[in-house]
Amino acid sequence: MAKVIVWNLVTLDGYFEGKEKWDLSFHNVAWGEELDALSKEFGRRAQVLVFGRVTHDGMKAYWTSADANEDSEVTRYMNSLPKLVASRTLSDSDWNNTRVTDDIAAEIAELRAAPGKDILIFGSAELVDTLLTAQQVDELMLAIVPVRLGTGTPFFKAGGEQQKLDLLESRPLKNGTVILRYEPGK
Repeated sequence: MAKVIVWNLVTLDGYFEGKEKWDLSFHNVAWGEELDALSKEFGRRAQVLVFGRVTHDGMKAYWTSADANEDSEVTRYMNSLPKLVASRTLSDSDWNNTRVTDDIAAEIAELRAAPGKDILIFGSAELVDTLLTAQQVDELMLAIVPVRLGTGTPFFKAGGEQQKLDLLESRPLKNGTVILRYEPGK
């Protein structure tokens, strides 16, 4: 059975982006050889990358631009791996190997039921909230970045029911970032 793994960098005060859309400058505090190695590992262990529409738009703009190093392993997998986008407004995408769905929970359930590599979700706070509610997430993997932003977009949405998470791993990095792996409680 394939596992659905959510990956995101989050500040100590819970934000996954700053006040402005796509303000990810706090990522520079966390970035280093350890996260670079983890990023490459993601490409080797993924069968599909999953994004919400907003994250898809930003990722596509970056990974297909001249700013992305075309010779890097991460750029190659970001552009070549199959991608699934959850959207009620897009019907298709011209990003290589990308499919759009308006019923993401059903698509994820189908992917999870089949044998295969991991299903990785990057960013996409609204999508993650939807999939947590639908019990379609196997693991939350968060890099807690030692930064207090004070304002921004929170990763976890307000409301909904309380959900217990079981700690699988806590791994500190040399730069003070801590990677926490959680499994949603059953």
